[in-house]
Amino acid sequence: MPVIAARAGVHPTTMYRRWGSLGELLGEVATSRFSGDIVVPDTGTLRGDLERWAGAVATDLADPDVLALMRATVGSSPDGGCACVADRQDQLAAMLEREIARGGAAPTVQRAADLVLGPLYYRALFLAEPADSEWARGLVDLLLGVDPR
Repeated sequence: MPVIAARAGVHPTTMYRRWGSLGELLGEVATSRFSGDIVVPDTGTLRGDLERWAGAVATDLADPDVLALMRATVGSSPDGGCACVADRQDQLAAMLEREIARGGAAPTVQRAADLVLGPLYYRALFLAEPADSEWARGLVDLLLGVDPR
């Protein structure tokens, strides 16, 4: 915090008064960074929406700055990961709810997060092998029960 305060030109007390800890500061930065940066597509089909969205998430996770922020945030506090995925889960919910409103069937948000978001984040954060759009589309196939072979 003192290094960040010095760079910002404020006293460290100012930083601690506002955020309390480095974890809180990083959580707010991550929430700000990951909120609204990917537009929820509306292609007319759940498959199209999820494929376009998963490709955009994969592209975002390939950015070294994004990965650095995510790693710092996840490691900063027990709730650090929540700041990195909350908006993504809201985006998933919006697409799935829209499909249900159209009269279609949709998986739960948790299942979609487990089968699409989980592998994308795991690959980017822990394997340092960000996925490409084609691989992300394969995750959508798995979610929607299509044999990718």
